[in-house]
Amino acid sequence: MPLLGVLYFVNYLDRVNIGFAGPNGMNKELGLTATMFGLASGIFFIGYLLLEVPSNLALHRFGARRWITRILVSWGIVASIMAFAPNATVLIILRFLLGVAEAGFFPGIILYLTFWFPAEYRARAVGWFMVAVPISTAVGSTVSALIISAGDGLFGLTGWRVMFLFEGIPAILLGIVTFFALTDRPEQARWLTEDERSWLRRRLDAEAAQVEAADHWPLRRALTAPRILALAFVYFGVTYGLYALGFFLPTIVSDFEQQFGTKLSTIDKGMVTSIPYVVAAIGMVVWSRAADRAASRTDGGFLAGERGRRWWLALPMILGGVAIPIALYLEDPYSAMAAVTVCAVGTCAALPTFWPLPSQFLTGAAAAGGIALINSLGNISGFAAPYITGGLADLTGSQRAGLWVVGIVTVVAAVVALSVGRRTSQAPVKEPTG
Repeated sequence: MPLLGVLYFVNYLDRVNIGFAGPNGMNKELGLTATMFGLASGIFFIGYLLLEVPSNLALHRFGARRWITRILVSWGIVASIMAFAPNATVLIILRFLLGVAEAGFFPGIILYLTFWFPAEYRARAVGWFMVAVPISTAVGSTVSALIISAGDGLFGLTGWRVMFLFEGIPAILLGIVTFFALTDRPEQARWLTEDERSWLRRRLDAEAAQVEAADHWPLRRALTAPRILALAFVYFGVTYGLYALGFFLPTIVSDFEQQFGTKLSTIDKGMVTSIPYVVAAIGMVVWSRAADRAASRTDGGFLAGERGRRWWLALPMILGGVAIPIALYLEDPYSAMAAVTVCAVGTCAALPTFWPLPSQFLTGAAAAGGIALINSLGNISGFAAPYITGGLADLTGSQRAGLWVVGIVTVVAAVVALSVGRRTSQAPVKEPTG
C-alpha cells in the first residue's frame, strides 16, 4: 500500500501540475487564454478515455507488475518532455499523449486491490490509496511552487519548465522499483505465511463465487449495461469537482490579490492552495474507515450494511456540491478558503466510498473492463471541467458561473448515486474457517 500510494502521488501530480504552471508563467509564455488553458488541461482525458479499457484488460492478462511498470515509464518520459514544449499546439499534443501513456493506471490499481482486499476492507484500502490525491495536491502545490521559484533559469529553462522536467523523472524511476517490488497475487506473496495466503485466497474466492452465483456478469454485459453507465455518471460528478478545483484553485488563489487586496508570493500561493487538501486527506481516511465499519453492521439503519454504502457516497458529494459556489460569494479570503476546504473534503471523501459499489457485482474480466469503463467515462469530467470552467471564465470574466456548474453537476450525481446504489448491494460473505 505505501508503494501504491507513492505511485498515485506522482501520477496525480503529473496530471494536475499544469494547474501550477499556468498562472506562474506558462500561460503568458505560450499565449494561452483561459479557454486554451482549459483545453490543454483537459485533453489529457481524451487520450486517457480511448485506451482505458484495453489497458485494464491487458493488466488483467499480463499482471499488474509488468503492466504498471510500462505505464509508469511511458508517462514519465512524456511528462518530462513537456518541459520543452515550444508553443501551445505542442503542449496540447503532449498532454494528449500523457493521457494515452497513463491510461489504465488508476482503474488497474482499483482492480488490483480487489485481488487483495475482501469487500469489508475495500473502502478503507481504496481510501489509503486515494489519499494520495489530496496529499499530492497539498504537498505538490508547495513543492511545485518551490521548483518554479528556485529553478527559474536552471538549464536555461523558465521555472514552470523545470517543474515539468523534475516532476516527470520520478515516474520513470518508480517504474523500475515497481517491476522488482510489486506482487501480482496473494498466492505469490513470500511476505505472507502459508496460512495467511490460504485464508486470503479462500476468502476472496468465496466472495467471487457469491457474486457469480447471484448474477453473472460477462465482459460484454459489463461494457454495455445501464447500471455501469449510471455509475460512470456518478463518478463523473465526483471527479468534476475534483478536477475543477485541481486545475483552477491556484488561479482562484491568485485572484485573491485583485478581489481582496492580499499580496502573496508564488510560494505563499502554493501553501494556501495546499490547505484544503491537507484537511481533505484526513477526512478521506476517517470517512472511508467509518463507511467500512458501517457496512459490516446489521442494525438496520439507513447508513448500515452494504445498502448503506450509497449514503456514505452521496452525503459528502452533496456537501461538496453545495459548498463550492458559496465560496465565491463570501466577503473575505478566510471564509472563502473555509468553503473551498469543505468542498475539497466532500469531494475527496466520496472517492473511496464510490469504488466498492462496482466490485459488489463485477469479478474477473468483467471487473477489469467494467471498472475501466466507469473510470474512463467518469474521467471525461477531467476534460469537461477545466474546459467549461475556463470557457465560462472567458465568457463572463468571473469564475462564478463555472463553479456553479460544478456544484449542480455534483449534487445531481449524488441523487443518481442514491438510486443506483440500491441495486448494487449484496449480502456479506462469511469468513472462511480452517
